[in-house]
Amino acid sequence: MTARRIVTAFKKASASQGGSQECVEVARTADGGRAVRDTKDRDRGAQFHHPAAWGDFLAAVKTDTFR
Repeated sequence: MTARRIVTAFKKASASQGGSQECVEVARTADGGRAVRDTKDRDRGAQFHHPAAWGDFLAAVKTDTFR
């Protein structure tokens, strides 16, 4: 399945670079979506998000409009 093919390395949020392990990591998928995993428990796998859903999530974060 192309959508679940991870095409970049996972990256931690810049806010957690100071050593905090309470964060998530994000990688791009082949379809332009994102894979998200827990920094503390990487072996549990990742959640995969469609490009449109990821865009909606980012817009809500940037505008503080979660419903």
